[in-house]
Amino acid sequence: MTRAFFIVGPTATGKSELAADIAREIGAEIVSADAFQIYRGLDLLTAKPEASTLAKAPHHLIGTVPLSEEMNAEKYRRVARSVIENINSRGKLAIVVGGSGFYIKALTHGLAPLPESDPKLRESLNALSLTELRSQLCEFDPDTAEKIDLKNRRRIVRALEIRLLSGKPASEVVAGLGERGRAGSMIPATNVFIFRDREELYQRINQRVESMFERGVIEEVRDAGVVSATASQIIGLREIRQLLTGKESLAQCISEIQQRTRRYAKRQLTWFRRQTNFLPLNLSFLTHNEAVKWISLRILPESGTRDD
Repeated sequence: MTRAFFIVGPTATGKSELAADIAREIGAEIVSADAFQIYRGLDLLTAKPEASTLAKAPHHLIGTVPLSEEMNAEKYRRVARSVIENINSRGKLAIVVGGSGFYIKALTHGLAPLPESDPKLRESLNALSLTELRSQLCEFDPDTAEKIDLKNRRRIVRALEIRLLSGKPASEVVAGLGERGRAGSMIPATNVFIFRDREELYQRINQRVESMFERGVIEEVRDAGVVSATASQIIGLREIRQLLTGKESLAQCISEIQQRTRRYAKRQLTWFRRQTNFLPLNLSFLTHNEAVKWISLRILPESGTRDD
């Protein structure tokens, strides 16, 4: 049986450092479930773990996909499942770490078989304005419109595409699948959802964004080249490109990225709190070492073996 332990939570909580120390402690390997860190390049902008953190334990699916390549949850599920099975085959436990809820759910619950993209339909939808797309989604699929980010053009287009190709709202297609269609893709897992008090989390986010700029994120974006539609959703990419063209000031750019990241963290918190199978752990009340010990003790029964 494929085995994994999931450490999930919003951005800037300290998941990477925590998971690396836990993996080193119990002899596990880490599989990233971050929709942006999977891309090669933009290390500062996507807040990839430091080299010292990566050296603590084997890490997988960080910086493995070119920025020019499209990614989605099904592609991620296939490659991540293969990686987890390989880790298990070597007698190791996989610790899946990340904050991309849809990627994580693709592993724990599988994915609905959705219609393939139609190039002509996609072209016609891409020709519409964001306001027009929102209006159509609210009309055709109000349930999905309430759940997705209505500023995310790509997701709105995909939801409309599913509606027009299947004849059913995307929410109905996904909800109506049932466990029989998903069972072969599911990974039985135990989980912990880590978070911090809001004030502390927002302070960590603001400091991390400032640190990105101090360390050269502007030059990193300048040299990025062509990015795919999915990679273009990386928080801060649009804002820094606006800065590079002189359309906004440095202070405006930093402030906007901080605000977008805080909003993203809020959405992540909301999503994970609705997942009743995740055991919550507030890191604001624990030291780093206490959190490592607390989670390690809960993982050990899952690991099967331990390297002494």
